[in-house]
Amino acid sequence: MFFVSIISKSEALEKVESRVSKFFIQKQIGKLLKQSNFYKESGFTCIELVKFVFLLIFGGKNLYQTLLRESSSDKPGKDTVYRFLNSCRFNWRKFLLLLSSGIVQEQLAPLTSEDSVKVLILDDSLFQRGRSKAVELLARVHDHVSMKFVRGFRMLSLGWSDGNSFIPLCFSLLSSEKAENRLCKINNNIDKRTVGYRRRKESIKKSTEVIFDLLEQAKNTGIQANYLLFDSWFAFPKTIMKVRDHGLDVICMVKALPRVVYLYQGQKMNLQNLYSVLRKKRGKAKILTSATVTIGTDEQGLEVQAKIVFVRDRNRSKKWLALLSTDIELADEEIVRIYGKRWNIEVFFKMAKSYLGLAKEFQGRSYDMMFAHTTIVFTRYIMLAIESRENRDPRTLGNLFYVCCDEMEDIKFASAILLLLDLLKRALQEVLPLTEEQFQKIFEYFITSLPTYIKGLLGVQVCES
Repeated sequence: MFFVSIISKSEALEKVESRVSKFFIQKQIGKLLKQSNFYKESGFTCIELVKFVFLLIFGGKNLYQTLLRESSSDKPGKDTVYRFLNSCRFNWRKFLLLLSSGIVQEQLAPLTSEDSVKVLILDDSLFQRGRSKAVELLARVHDHVSMKFVRGFRMLSLGWSDGNSFIPLCFSLLSSEKAENRLCKINNNIDKRTVGYRRRKESIKKSTEVIFDLLEQAKNTGIQANYLLFDSWFAFPKTIMKVRDHGLDVICMVKALPRVVYLYQGQKMNLQNLYSVLRKKRGKAKILTSATVTIGTDEQGLEVQAKIVFVRDRNRSKKWLALLSTDIELADEEIVRIYGKRWNIEVFFKMAKSYLGLAKEFQGRSYDMMFAHTTIVFTRYIMLAIESRENRDPRTLGNLFYVCCDEMEDIKFASAILLLLDLLKRALQEVLPLTEEQFQKIFEYFITSLPTYIKGLLGVQVCES
């Protein structure tokens, strides 16, 4: 039995290696590495080292187990791997942007209709190094979950989504802009002309400054998106208006902060006061109310308007949450639906930390190693996201399916409603002794009473008199 389990595990690993090799060939990883200033004078090539580290997590072994217990001439040594990951000359961000933008534009864009909403999603997550003491630029950072300060970094990430697939584009490992919160200093031996030194200088900037560095670099790759989504940690009027200056509308959650005010009907109000003066919907409506407000003025002195939608907090029935959209033409329901796409980045963080070895696989002390390994983890996720999309979307099987299949739905809402309507029909026909004409009148009245956006999803047109 033990021998059989080893064979099956070996066969599974061979299949994974085959898929990884196919991914590296199809996406031209070697070419992308050369474009990103990856080179090696002798020994193992850069693509061989990237592939070696890439495969570690799929074999269920760490670097020590792979190199020391199964040492062979076809595998790089420990020093070789560490020298490669510690290099400050490799442009890992450019590599990730070239890879992700190519996949979005060449592989995912053809699977998504032009009318479908594409979004950029911005969020940060804790990159924890709780037991470390001598890691370069290690800092005390605030953990949003435990509400405490812990040792580590803030991983500020930007990704793209069409509602079905999430592709990470770029990231920055932020230390702290406050010197007193930084537990370790920058390595003074780093060449200040290298990309590694620029990464270190970026890590001690304010997060609101780094946001626009990431947006600008993603924009330069040609990636198209309709909205930028983020949560309440970045939702301040100045940040929102600056994003608009970059040509993107914003949909975000906003906090009820006393000092953040909005102009409504000539009066300045914070979020709590604004909610108190608005008329709410009766009953147990999920969307309580909405209002169009002015959040400030742009560089030309023109007022910047936004729509704030108040929704019921499902965890606390007497509380509410607020969403803000700079596209005031959007319906309230559409704002809520689009913001729901932001959950994709939370799934990505969970996957990267729990399964792909983020912040756990290597315990190096240099900033370059952490940045390099994080990029490889993001690349692993991209490969899995593409595999998942190809398995779920029938159009990826060939052009024949492309012309036969409708676009994948962002949310299977319409299908659920149609099923419920069919069940309602059957129940009424079995329970109530109605003629076909009476039943049709009841059914038409029910359809007419549905909200407009639901009727649009169902493709039902009813003459309302």
